[in-house]
Formats: sequence, C-alpha cells, structure tokens
Amino acid sequence: MRGLRLDRIDRQILQLLQADGRMTNIELARRVGISAPPCLRRVRALEQAGLIRGYHAELASEALGFAVTVFAQIGLASQAETDLRAFENLVSGWPEVREAHMLAGETDFLLKIVAPDWDNYQRFLSSKLTAAPNVNQVKSALVLRVSKAVPGVPLSEAQTEPAAADEEELAAELAAAEFAGDGG
Repeated sequence: MRGLRLDRIDRQILQLLQADGRMTNIELARRVGISAPPCLRRVRALEQAGLIRGYHAELASEALGFAVTVFAQIGLASQAETDLRAFENLVSGWPEVREAHMLAGETDFLLKIVAPDWDNYQRFLSSKLTAAPNVNQVKSALVLRVSKAVPGVPLSEAQTEPAAADEEELAAELAAAEFAGDGG
C-alpha cells in the first residue's frame, strides 16, 4: 500500500466514500467527473489494494442501549511479545471492547469500551478486565460527551498526484477493454 500513487480522482473517490459509503457508483462517478465503468474499476482497485477495508453503518449507540462509553488505559505486568499477543487475543473476544490500541509509553493498551450503564461497565471491569492474566493496572475514563468523531483520515486536494487519465483517455481505455472482450 505504501508507495501506491493515487491521482486526484482516486483521492476524491476515497474522500466521498469515506463520507458516504452507501453512495451509488453512478453518483460517485458523476461527482468525480468520470463515467460509471472506470469509476467502478477504480473503486475495485482501491479495495484490492487494501485502501478501502470495508463499508459500515454508523449506529446510534445510546438508542441501542449502550449509554456508557469508557476509555480504559491498561498496564500489563509483562510486555513480552507473547504476553502482548495473548492480551490482544483475549480482548478481541470481548464484544464490549470496540477498539484496542497498543501504545508506547506508560500505558500499554487503550481500550474503547461500551456498556448499557456504569454498573454494567463495572461488572465487565471486575469480572473480565482486571481478572485477565497479566493485567497490572486499569485506569477508566468515562466519556461525558463526544465533541468530534470523524471516521477515516483527512484527505485533501493538496496530497494528490496529477490525474492519471482524463475522461477521454478513460473512455478510450474502456472501449479498448470492451473490444478485447468481444474477441476482436
């Protein structure tokens, strides 16, 4: 993925899909200024390159009964690679943990945990988290409100390479591919 050269159109596609993953290919093509078939080829190429990992719905956690979000800073007794992986494997099986980040510094892991209420979080904390092997310390920080939550990464026009092909070149490429597909 590193070193992959993205042109202006690829970055626009990524930016638009990051904002609205349900956008149709026809609308996406219209907004980036190319026809639908080359747009779809570009999206598939971005997916195959691993730049688009998936498409997700953003759910209303409180409306679904998860009113509490907690960030837990975890300190482990041992930072040996086998112990780090064991903790990661354990955490991956806990549905309450929505994100797990290994950090450099005083804290070994930062976990984002959701729960219906504070009592449920405390039960999770005592029955699973602090009871887990190698967990030495847990510091919990209750989220009071979310001021900003933007998924993905900031993509801007300034980061783009020149467009690899304009609409005429893409149309010629498409025509050549269709011609080759007809056996001619």
